[in-house]
Amino acid sequence: MKFAKRLTALALASVMALGLAACNPETTSSSTPASTPASGSASAAEPAAEGLKIAIVSTAAGVDDGSFIQNCYEGILAFIESRGNIDTVTDIMEPTGDPAAAVQAVADIVADYDVIVTPGFQFAGVSTLAEENPDTKFILVDSFATDADGNTAVLDNLYAMMFAEQEGGFFAGMAAALTTQTGKVASVHGIAYESNVNYQWGFESGVNYANKHYGTTAEVVALPAYAGTDITGANVGGNYVGDFGDPATAKVIAETLIGEGVDVLFPAAGASGNGVFTAAKEATGVYVIGCDADQYNDGVNGDANIVLTSALKCMDLNVERQLNAIADGTFQGENVLLKADTDSTGYVTGDHCQLSEDALTALAEAYELVKSGDIVPASNFNGYTPDEFPGL
Repeated sequence: MKFAKRLTALALASVMALGLAACNPETTSSSTPASTPASGSASAAEPAAEGLKIAIVSTAAGVDDGSFIQNCYEGILAFIESRGNIDTVTDIMEPTGDPAAAVQAVADIVADYDVIVTPGFQFAGVSTLAEENPDTKFILVDSFATDADGNTAVLDNLYAMMFAEQEGGFFAGMAAALTTQTGKVASVHGIAYESNVNYQWGFESGVNYANKHYGTTAEVVALPAYAGTDITGANVGGNYVGDFGDPATAKVIAETLIGEGVDVLFPAAGASGNGVFTAAKEATGVYVIGCDADQYNDGVNGDANIVLTSALKCMDLNVERQLNAIADGTFQGENVLLKADTDSTGYVTGDHCQLSEDALTALAEAYELVKSGDIVPASNFNGYTPDEFPGL
């Protein structure tokens, strides 16, 4: 779906019906708490917010990237739908993705807004601005705030959320292993930052779990020429584009994987993932698993749809929660890692899912074990590997 770059509350009202598909009861599994009403989520009966001015600062992909940033934006739209009386919502584009430029983009507008939503690791440095502007509330998505020395910072006016991407990756890996007809599956990523490696290793963990516990024999295919190097300099394997905004290279990677027999692809690559979708649409018998948000609508391919399901980070739900907390006067600055036990990771079922009933049953069983902590998928820095993790 597409959203205008600068919208007033009145203009927003016309697009509300396009809102939350990712974390509502119609599209998320009944096995995932993400499908249940959230604590702190607004209802139509709640009073309007008092003239809040909200900005979301995005990268080149914009608020209509069909994935990460758009899902954050939908949390703002849901808040406006339920609370109303928002003076201005603005999307400020910061096209480079460079951390210094990202923070400068926020600095340029900080005096004009009551709340600023910053989706992405490149905004970690906004803690300095938060400290200098205590009357402005900041919602930082996908990173913890850091001070000038790179140390984690906690400020009263800044709520920073990160997600256990390895959980979403785990569900995607299970779904892929339980669906593949060729026995070959793969994930494709942008840059080997922690969040992307978490998705990769979670995916590989899910494949291994399905192979061990559900009798599948899926192989994860990785192209050595596109192996990733994480922030410590370690080779993490996988299939990395090297950019979050390069769908052309992602398409080449996907075509190569498809040529090697891969029939289920999981792109966790930002806007680069669009190239994976294109390659799958041009092939025959290839599925894609969406990432971060429900990407079913992006999978339309003539009379068919290539999206098998989508792995979810419920950013919309959590952005909305924090906006409600601001409106209600209960906002509290902190750094929080969000998991399945707070309805914050999951996978899509319902009309936007093409998984078999057997696969859904297996995923539901595994979800409860992830929620309880009996399964802990591998991530970049949790000390586990896809071949050895609790619950395997």
